[in-house]
Amino acid sequence: MKKIPHLRWWIVGLIFFASVLNYIDRQALSILAPTIQKELNLSNEDYASVLNAFLIAYTVALILSGKIVDRFGVRISLAIFVGWWSIANIFTGFARSAMSLGVCRFFLGLGEAGNWTAAPKAVSEWFPAKERGLAIGIYTLGATVGATLAPVLIVGLASWHSWQAAFIVTGSAGLLWLIPWLWLYRRPSEHPRLSAEERTLIESGQAATASAQTPGSAPAADWGKWHQVLFRREVVLLIFARMLTDPVWYFFQFWFAKYLYDARGLDQKSLSVTWVVYLAADVGVLAGGWLSGLLIARGTTPVRSRLWIMLGCAALVPLGAMIPHVDALWLVLAFGMAAVLAHLAWLINLSALVVDLVPRGSLAFAFGVIAAGSSLGGLMMNKAVGSLVTNTSYDPAFTFMLLLHPLAWMLAWQLRRRAGAVTASPN
Repeated sequence: MKKIPHLRWWIVGLIFFASVLNYIDRQALSILAPTIQKELNLSNEDYASVLNAFLIAYTVALILSGKIVDRFGVRISLAIFVGWWSIANIFTGFARSAMSLGVCRFFLGLGEAGNWTAAPKAVSEWFPAKERGLAIGIYTLGATVGATLAPVLIVGLASWHSWQAAFIVTGSAGLLWLIPWLWLYRRPSEHPRLSAEERTLIESGQAATASAQTPGSAPAADWGKWHQVLFRREVVLLIFARMLTDPVWYFFQFWFAKYLYDARGLDQKSLSVTWVVYLAADVGVLAGGWLSGLLIARGTTPVRSRLWIMLGCAALVPLGAMIPHVDALWLVLAFGMAAVLAHLAWLINLSALVVDLVPRGSLAFAFGVIAAGSSLGGLMMNKAVGSLVTNTSYDPAFTFMLLLHPLAWMLAWQLRRRAGAVTASPN
């Protein structure tokens, strides 16, 4: 059978496209929120409740989907997740009340979470340590590319036909994605199209990392049962790091377009300008993975390289707190771009820390548990912002951006004690 050169990059390319669809489907509601709120007669607190229906399901699914991926493997699991959320997105177009909209978004959350537990498992199977930061950056770039395309695509579909069409068309695209995925993905040890040279590269890179983690002994296949993983010090620290910082990203996903509509006077069509903020997220994703990879190539251990890049990011995200204090729209967008770019570079390195530190047998579950901290933070943020917008203003939400990343970095810095135990594979 004919071999496919650089097959691991084709694999991560497909996961990239799944992530694009993941975020287009997720962003559609926030982009169309002014129109949908008027048509379905939703208050700001109703809108916050719909968002939280998504995040509640997302939180539960992050934990359960990790166990599913560890049990059934990446290929079947990710196909189920993408098919599920695509159908849920299609049905969103038929919602006629706050209740039916919330139910559809609840089911969307159940499916979408699985993308982010299956993807790191695929990276752990297909990439040596020195390439993992870049591979994670590529599939996470799919999320930010999806967020960048969504304003133009969703507004375009809604203008062409209706807001309902935006959900139906984008959901259908996910069902088409299943065809190449099921054809291409296998584990490296089972793949008939993987070249011997690439197989050696993957296996030698992973073997070098495993040897470095536990010198002189066989590496642990996993961390034991679920409760043992849950209470590992590394996992607890990373849960709180994500709980503190990911609300910033959720705010820009779910509320920034509404902020521009409510507080800055932009109309529905003008909200397509938000694509520039998500373009900055694209840059952050690539820069975060590239910069930590550069430090690793110069001899810094993977854990410490991630932490140093995260420190720089923690210094930049607080620029988002300037947004309510400037008048010009270009400055609003510029400060939003800076905060989002820095947060996504932070998130890439935080995600890479999980892959660096967790044995492969426990990786999907651990990643899901840690990501559940993210959605718990998002739940609290949505509830708080919905109340603030109704009773005061958006300003306090931006003020919180001064503190969250610096506090989280101090937690993550405790992981440096693991840095000596985790090294990159040789270049």
